[in-house]
Amino acid sequence: MAYTVTPTPAGPVGSQYCVCKVELSICGQNLLDRDVTSKSDPFCVLFMEVNGKWVELDRTETAVNNLNPAFAKKFIVDYHFEEVQKLKFALFDQDKSSMQLYEHDFLGEFSCTLGTIVSSKKITRTLLLGNGKPAGKGMITIAAQELSDNRVITLSMAGRKLDKKDLFGKSDPFLEFYKPGDDGKWMLVHRTEVIKYTLDPVWKPFTVPLVSLCDGDVEKLIKVMCYDYDSDGGHDFIGEFQTSVARMCEAQDAFPLELECINPKKQKKKKNYKNSGIIIVKSCKITRDFSFLDYILGGCQLMFTVGIDFTASNGNPRDPSSLHYINPMGTNEYLSAIWAVGQIIQDYDSDKMFPALGFGAQLPPDWKVSHEFAINFNPTNPFCSGVEGIVQAYSACLPHIRFYGPTNFSPIVNHVARFAAQATQQEAASQYFILLIITDGVISDMDETRHAVVQASKLPMSIIIVGVGNADFAAMEFLDGDSRVLRSHTGEEAVRDIVQFVPFRDFRNAPKETLAKAVLAELPQQVVQYFKHQNLPPINSEPA
Repeated sequence: MAYTVTPTPAGPVGSQYCVCKVELSICGQNLLDRDVTSKSDPFCVLFMEVNGKWVELDRTETAVNNLNPAFAKKFIVDYHFEEVQKLKFALFDQDKSSMQLYEHDFLGEFSCTLGTIVSSKKITRTLLLGNGKPAGKGMITIAAQELSDNRVITLSMAGRKLDKKDLFGKSDPFLEFYKPGDDGKWMLVHRTEVIKYTLDPVWKPFTVPLVSLCDGDVEKLIKVMCYDYDSDGGHDFIGEFQTSVARMCEAQDAFPLELECINPKKQKKKKNYKNSGIIIVKSCKITRDFSFLDYILGGCQLMFTVGIDFTASNGNPRDPSSLHYINPMGTNEYLSAIWAVGQIIQDYDSDKMFPALGFGAQLPPDWKVSHEFAINFNPTNPFCSGVEGIVQAYSACLPHIRFYGPTNFSPIVNHVARFAAQATQQEAASQYFILLIITDGVISDMDETRHAVVQASKLPMSIIIVGVGNADFAAMEFLDGDSRVLRSHTGEEAVRDIVQFVPFRDFRNAPKETLAKAVLAELPQQVVQYFKHQNLPPINSEPA
């Protein structure tokens, strides 16, 4: 059992596209007892696979004389949806004060992906010994939590009878919000817009992360300063006050909170000084700005469907020049694309049963062309078990079909859209559908496909298109609305961009992970965008 021990991993583990950080809590149950006179003294070590090697990330504390430890120390890991992040949790019985793991008795280990943990939120699994057999009755429980404060605060502010600062008119007031910095100085957090020529301004409501405004601490004092705007930058100070988010939250729509705006210099000079006007908190609301991981941890399932192009332009699958030819290594561009996307998505679907559909082929026995057929030839149950099941069904169907045409996308897009439409009945964010289409070329039914995509943009659904071979993929780029909004042939605009197109040829010589990253890069924000637009919270969300 070879472990590489590098307490400080060389370079960052994972890519620079860190979605967020996840905190993992570890408990052990019924651990092996390796000590003769007392119980084991277990600690847990977390490893991550980096370039095929297990690299140590962190360790928990040691739980003395305890076969059912709940470790206080948490593991914090950067989470990247578009990568397969393999983790190993190894438990040892501490025998010496050595940092070398071979000096301690091994109590068992468990390996899985980070995706498996976050999609279940909490998992309990059997610990295994080096030979793959169970470590007695030993079990490990791993619970995941997102490490981010996703609360945002929306403030609606106004002023009344502010001091007049301009000689020939009224003031042009704006507000600045400050929080105490680590160095003890006030740090600017937010500045409102300027309202011209008034002593009774009403500012536009604004929203900022709660962490930005008060470090997430609603009792922390914040300072609000009011100025009269001058175009030369020499803004005149009107007054200030200190308050807290907790205090501002007392404001309700019918009962605004009024705070005196004080100018300390004037207060010292004038005996009968009252204030320099009133700042009114009209409303103050704290809500949650849910992230992709909130939805996944809340139990949202990603429903994965594959659509495979079996048109004649791919070439005869028995001919080595064909895109469907399976080479001696047992692969081709279609299979590479299925593996790259499927191995990541499958962690987020609890039953791992995926419909796999084909289009553009003639089917036995009557050799009619079909643009949506189950590649396992079972129309009532087109589901394949895991990515391996899709790969097996694909390889098995090749000798039994005739490649034909045309290349029609819309039937398969509409097929998945029907299921996504049923999911819109949900009260919370429980399902999101992903259609992977792998194709070698030009779409024949462009108008129908554009219309289908525009309609699908209203549903919990995203479409990933991987173009294989060397054809002209201009039409695919057109469907991928990164540069402009996609319109149907009737002129209707897509509500959001749901298509991600990637040409496989750009990744032929790159490590296989890079294709998955490129293909799945936009998916987390597409999921969040849909559920936010529908005002759907995660299934198990807590109130703000």
